[in-house]
Amino acid sequence: MKRYIKYLLSLVIVTGAASCNEFLEESPNTLTTQANVTSIEAARAFLASIYGNVNFVATGSGGWGGNTLSLLEFMSGKADGVAQTEAFRFNQLTHDAQAFYVDTYWQSTYQGILRCNVALKQIPTFSVLNETQKNEFLAEVRAMRALYYFYLVRMFGDVPMVTEPIAGLANVNTPRTPVKQIYDQLIIPDLLEAEKVPLPWRRSNGEVSRGLVKALLADVYLTYAGFPVNAGQAAYAESAKRSKELVDLRTTTFPLFKEYREMILPANKNTGEFIFQVQFDKINRNNPLTPVVLPTFAGISRYANEFGGLVPRIEFIRSYDPNDKRIKEKQYYFTEYNGKQLGGHFIYKWFDVVAINNDTRSELNFSIYRMPDVMLMYAEASNRAEGSPNQLARDVVNEIRARAELAPIGNLNRDAFEREVWNQRYFELSFEGKIWFDMLRTRKVRNDISKNYDDFIGHRNVFGATFSEKTLLLPIPLREVQTNPNLTQNPGF
Repeated sequence: MKRYIKYLLSLVIVTGAASCNEFLEESPNTLTTQANVTSIEAARAFLASIYGNVNFVATGSGGWGGNTLSLLEFMSGKADGVAQTEAFRFNQLTHDAQAFYVDTYWQSTYQGILRCNVALKQIPTFSVLNETQKNEFLAEVRAMRALYYFYLVRMFGDVPMVTEPIAGLANVNTPRTPVKQIYDQLIIPDLLEAEKVPLPWRRSNGEVSRGLVKALLADVYLTYAGFPVNAGQAAYAESAKRSKELVDLRTTTFPLFKEYREMILPANKNTGEFIFQVQFDKINRNNPLTPVVLPTFAGISRYANEFGGLVPRIEFIRSYDPNDKRIKEKQYYFTEYNGKQLGGHFIYKWFDVVAINNDTRSELNFSIYRMPDVMLMYAEASNRAEGSPNQLARDVVNEIRARAELAPIGNLNRDAFEREVWNQRYFELSFEGKIWFDMLRTRKVRNDISKNYDDFIGHRNVFGATFSEKTLLLPIPLREVQTNPNLTQNPGF
């Protein structure tokens, strides 16, 4: 972290946008903690800067054809990288503290956090903002800071908790803070403060909305209830409370698309079941996943490189119910294009037809939260909180199954229902950066061969590697440990 703090001391915020309405547009404005600015545009520039790193969940990393999303999928054992240079290290669990992906996640999230800290410090000083505007701006910043930290603690465990702009190098060598303390003192309080502000349920430009705040709170409490914090029943109830608020809007504000293919139409970005997405467009920031998930050098697109950097394992594909619509051709996966057989299953979720056939500039967004995710959060959390599935929990699971053209479930007991919910999370949210985090918080892994759930510790993946205590956390990047004497390494690295 020291490396990036030094960078931001000289250039605290290079704004990612000129206004909140177009936060992907480049702006030459440079703002620091000492800047004497008073205009509404300057306030909005501080706000816009917090989104500059939100693409950390899907950005280039790990060498040729690498993407940060791939790290989470490789770790799960459900995907291969084929020609991706870093894939085998995570498939076979031989990764170390110098891995590209690890460094990119650490760098990007802390840059985002530091920008949020500066915005939290500066926005209240703008007299041109009325109280409503200030509260709305600060709610956005707090939600984004919570999001960045939520990823950090799940991936690395105890991490430095930085809550103020760094004013000098004397404050750089921050020690690690326990995970529970970060949840209790930053992530949850930030989100509870943001929750008080009546933001719109949906923002058509992709900025923080009430929908994101509720979805993130539901996810945070669901994770907090499980490992490693094990907060239990009260946290499950809090998760169910927030997710239900969104579930109640599933036929109005956030309706499910009738067809899976509607999710890959650029016109549907930030609509329908999409709650919060990373914004991509044709001019400022293209979606890098489109060429990454194409079969290697298949010659089916205009892209110079078809990377084959993230490919589903056949064992995972075969673990679906054979009647599941999601594995039918060009639903979630594809096996041929324009009559050319591709020799396997490939991910269809970022198949931007115009980019592939014409201009190589994919504008499809990447979803951090969409309604089926929240529906399944509610089903799991309410089942745990109440000791058995209620009618709404069964309904939402059956709605997801119905879209997949699967028969409805009956009256399952708590444990059987929970495993059905986990199954649907695997199949519905596949390759969206969710499965790995589910494994960590439940300490369970779906065995694609037996179709049963193994304990995380001791699970042997399809690459022949066995999960251990070490596997639960990623290593702190080596360069950070070397430059910060107060930063200890995770066990085993």
